[in-house]
Amino acid sequence: MKTLASAFLKSRKNGSERLLMYGGHVIKCGLGPLLCRWIRDGVFTAVATNGAGSIHDMELALYGQTSEDVEKGIADGSFGMWRETGDMYARALEGAGCLGEGIGRVIIEKGGDPEVSPLAMAVRKGIPGTVHPSLGCDIVHPLPAVSWEKLAAAAERDFNRFGTVLGNLGGGVTVNAGSAVVMPEVFLKALTCARNLGFQVNDITCADFDMIRQYRPSRNVLARPVAALDGVALSVTGHHEIMLPLLDAFIRTAEVENA
Repeated sequence: MKTLASAFLKSRKNGSERLLMYGGHVIKCGLGPLLCRWIRDGVFTAVATNGAGSIHDMELALYGQTSEDVEKGIADGSFGMWRETGDMYARALEGAGCLGEGIGRVIIEKGGDPEVSPLAMAVRKGIPGTVHPSLGCDIVHPLPAVSWEKLAAAAERDFNRFGTVLGNLGGGVTVNAGSAVVMPEVFLKALTCARNLGFQVNDITCADFDMIRQYRPSRNVLARPVAALDGVALSVTGHHEIMLPLLDAFIRTAEVENA
């Protein structure tokens, strides 16, 4: 934690990117307000999530709840079949813009709470907030209002925007919290694209937070990038609702000590 907090201070001083990637459970367990404060205070300069993260974000910001009884819903066919969520997601795809920005703007326009939505807060602060869905994996994908063609086009624009962030990641920090597959895979592909285009992404601090150790974050966020590009790999195991606020405390302490 101390090493990671020091890396944040160093990155802020040299103007490098500080990227937070996160999975849906981080939002579902109530950490949206913490992420929003991090965005508002400039702790992170970009955020990225998978499809589940964007859905929990939207539902909590607009409706104040996001859970359902999955087993019961599978039995009667109602699991995920929420018209309101599908309609709002479809609205976010209108205008052929970026997916994360579109969701954030819909939340703000519909009177949702931007203090619990990292995607809405990213829009407010003018930083990249990108969403990287896997087609067929999210509850909105079977709904007739949601066009896969528009979804794929918007996600492609988010991938390009994400790649721009990685091009400026040299000397910066990447934190992956609770995404076991999608964000580590997206990170590795976008990182190699940035390197292929000539961006010198070296000396990065990569950290992974999760409740159990997972293969893809351990390899694609920590081991492979750090071995190839130099830097530091940090692994933190524990519940998100404990470890991420603890990271916040370490960062705040480091800021006070270095003021």
